[in-house]
Amino acid sequence: MAGTDDTVAAGDDALYVLTAVLLTPAKFPSVLGDDYPEACAALGLAPLADGYGLVLGQDGTGARWTVVIDDVSLVAVAIASWDCGMEYELSPDERTVVSAMPGWPLALSVSAPGVPAPHDPEHDPEIMDGPPLTPPNTETWGPAQRRLGADEIALQWASWRDQIDDSAFLTDSPAGSEGSEGAAGAEASKEAGDTDADSTATPAASASTSTTIDSGDAADNTSATAPPGSDSEAQSTRAPHAGIRRVLAEVRAYVDCPPPLGRVRSAFASGDARTLRADGPGWSMVARTDDIAFVLLDDEPGEVLPVGRGPELPGLLEALDKMAVRPS
Repeated sequence: MAGTDDTVAAGDDALYVLTAVLLTPAKFPSVLGDDYPEACAALGLAPLADGYGLVLGQDGTGARWTVVIDDVSLVAVAIASWDCGMEYELSPDERTVVSAMPGWPLALSVSAPGVPAPHDPEHDPEIMDGPPLTPPNTETWGPAQRRLGADEIALQWASWRDQIDDSAFLTDSPAGSEGSEGAAGAEASKEAGDTDADSTATPAASASTSTTIDSGDAADNTSATAPPGSDSEAQSTRAPHAGIRRVLAEVRAYVDCPPPLGRVRSAFASGDARTLRADGPGWSMVARTDDIAFVLLDDEPGEVLPVGRGPELPGLLEALDKMAVRPS
């Protein structure tokens, strides 16, 4: 988080910097869109190859402003310094300022001391092309909250992974399947409250993995097995989750026909693994190249659906990692 001594021009006033975020193909606020061009469009910006830095703060009257700069390296260094608890004065050169927009595109829970509470500036047609920026609605389940939930899983992978028992997946999936599907998704509380620049999801107390299914042909039923020690050891039948099948098919299509920049991103993980993030119309997927995947759907409010390795998921993740956008 920036110190409020940092200032940058915003209209006729100095801006007290509160925070900054990157808007690049490999790193952008996913709450704004499923890919980089969509996130840029939400702010009325052209999707430049090198991207932008977004500086969020308040002017002397307390009004919210977002200053867009093209010095991406400066913002990246500032963010890295703040994340390490170090002070860093973010003072972009005026020549790097692309535009100053009223409002904030993200929800912040902080404010500059010594100035009025954050509020939208009064409309001035000479410096404002449109209404102030506002954060996407995350009060109800929808695309924005679904993407925030996927963000949290990527950040807290170990916490989410610990909720899934590997016995929730069959290991003998039939050939041609996309991976073993978890019998039930882990219930997630996506209460998107205000944060410094991101909203978070809260991991469920425990994953619901009382039954397991394999990912056989979608037209066929597969056996669901009650876990040892349960009240019922009886066999039942259950169809594979149609939403997961659809997502895996669309993800596979990305390998053959690359989607817009930022739809598939690769980030560092522990060891030699990578954390993969893929998004599409109505869905988000988070995976590790050495492990399983999690899927979130607009049609399944609050549900986090685990996808086991199976025979084909490892190869699919490897192919996605090769074509994904990576931080420079």
